[in-house]
Amino acid sequence: MNVHATVGSKSSGLTRPDGDPIRLNTQDFVAIDRDREAKYEATYRPQALYNRANEGFQANNEAFLLHEVATNLPIYRDDTGPTDFHLHLPPGGFQLVLVTSGMFTFDYDGRLYYVGPGAVMLQSAIVHRQLFYTWSGLSTNENLKTPQTVVPDAISMGYSGKFLEAFIADPTTFPNPTIVAQDQINEAETSRIAWSHSLHDRPAGAGFWLQDPLTLEALFRPLSGGSVKSPMPVYVRDIGIEAPSGQLVTGHIIATDPAGHALLPKSLSSAADTSLFGKGEVVIYRVIRGTAEFKDSAGKTFELATGDTVTAGRASVSLIGIGENTQVLRLGLLKGMDNLRGWTPTQRDEIDGLAGEIITRKDVRPLRTEGMPVGYLYE
Repeated sequence: MNVHATVGSKSSGLTRPDGDPIRLNTQDFVAIDRDREAKYEATYRPQALYNRANEGFQANNEAFLLHEVATNLPIYRDDTGPTDFHLHLPPGGFQLVLVTSGMFTFDYDGRLYYVGPGAVMLQSAIVHRQLFYTWSGLSTNENLKTPQTVVPDAISMGYSGKFLEAFIADPTTFPNPTIVAQDQINEAETSRIAWSHSLHDRPAGAGFWLQDPLTLEALFRPLSGGSVKSPMPVYVRDIGIEAPSGQLVTGHIIATDPAGHALLPKSLSSAADTSLFGKGEVVIYRVIRGTAEFKDSAGKTFELATGDTVTAGRASVSLIGIGENTQVLRLGLLKGMDNLRGWTPTQRDEIDGLAGEIITRKDVRPLRTEGMPVGYLYE
């Protein structure tokens, strides 16, 4: 969490960011972040190491940050454990999480979600906390090398918890106020409370989204047309974030099975929509496992391996090949992002200082599983 100046009373006029406009890089550019050059740093919490796709972030006008979060310490230590209840208030209220190993319990608006590899969560400025995570007990170097996947299995669930996370803009530039500090949480009551607040920049239609990797909507569909070469059939999963993000970002996972092993949960009733490759003023490809081959606008080819990321203009790269047992996340950043503005440093500090004072309503549920679902907090 950020630490900024403390403000003692509620301030008016903070319902929308008033900083610089968010501007995607719509030029012809290619920026590659290689896993071999990755730096894992405990930027926000001691138990979590963050590996940022910095080359892509900087080349794209610092408009969109993708990073890997690797849990690296046990939950029972005094300096780790559950987080506080807090908000992220990035431009557009956008936070994406894709779990790639281990298991987590997340608490969104007082409702508990138990998620593992392949689960997708997207939320727009909702009160939440991380309540539980798995830790393998491996050394840091061994832990960072454990395989990641978007298909849940017993082995991947036993590793330390890891996920890919994305924000619009850098988390240090927008408010991240604490609503209830960790040492003030009453487990019998606090986690049954729903909150709403007026400090947000959420587009119409944006809200909470959870996609379980084994639901029908998350099944992989065959990619037809042979546009991507592979020794194995290529399949695509739509992670469903375009609408709940408020038409800001679209997301897909492009994948193949291991040789001789049907790993991916599939639906063969219809083919994947090939228009996905045209979505995005800026595109980001992250190789979760395996290898993928790309071609830039000049016709030069290059290969990405596990942990590598490429960020590029919409016509600057094409995915032309994918290896066996490969999983690639593709994000398309849409034109709607150009309608957003960032928070000014003064606004950020004021909102962080307000903390719990920004809450405007509390709804107490009889049980955590009852009441209005997350995503309907705003009136």
